[in-house]
Amino acid sequence: MKFPALGPAALIAALLATTAPLAAQEMTDAERTAFRAEVRAYLVENPEVLIEAMTALEAKQQAEQANNDLTLLRDNSEEIFRDPASWAGGNLEGDITLVEFVDYRCGYCRKAHDEVAELVQSDGNIRFVLKEYPILGEESLVASRFAIAVRQLAGDEAYKQAHDTLIAFRGDINTDTLGRLASDMGLDSAAILARMDAPEVTAVIEANHALATKLDVSGTPTFVLDRTMVRGYVPLDGMRQIVEGQRAG
Repeated sequence: MKFPALGPAALIAALLATTAPLAAQEMTDAERTAFRAEVRAYLVENPEVLIEAMTALEAKQQAEQANNDLTLLRDNSEEIFRDPASWAGGNLEGDITLVEFVDYRCGYCRKAHDEVAELVQSDGNIRFVLKEYPILGEESLVASRFAIAVRQLAGDEAYKQAHDTLIAFRGDINTDTLGRLASDMGLDSAAILARMDAPEVTAVIEANHALATKLDVSGTPTFVLDRTMVRGYVPLDGMRQIVEGQRAG
């Protein structure tokens, strides 16, 4: 995710606003008007200057975001990477931890699902953590409550099965469909459905939302690696490059 760059008109205004005050006290109104007109004319005649300035601004904003993210990851590392309420899989002793904030109704989460699975499997040295982060309405919330309830009552293997099923599910998510899903998994559907509204389930969701707020996570999927955050879907090859970059330091 990029910060919005200033458009040409806004950039001109910013340049004029920052350069004119330097001599504002020494200029008459007429001189100040002429100075601004001259700067504007120069920029219009040399638009490549605008492109250079916009590129530099974007690079600066990206660097500031990366530094801010690094501080956030350091300050919240235990909650991000070692939260016992979140499922962890892949290579639990891996040299890289990849955390995903996921919503079951998110199209890009669905698109990323198989590619992330391929990344974790083919790499062989990634510890993968899932954070239930329902933000797209009531069905998202119900689905996350179901997945968390499954993990709390039936364990990690059952949770992963429920997760994989929910991320691919295209129908309405309600108690009827979830009850059938639990039964198909060989679970006690009544117990799972009853658990969905338990305080222990609510606590997981609230904690994940609180963490997301700290990290400025506003959408899904959002990925967190050891020293970087990736806001939004990235194709498999791009994710591999990010992982390699983390290992290279």
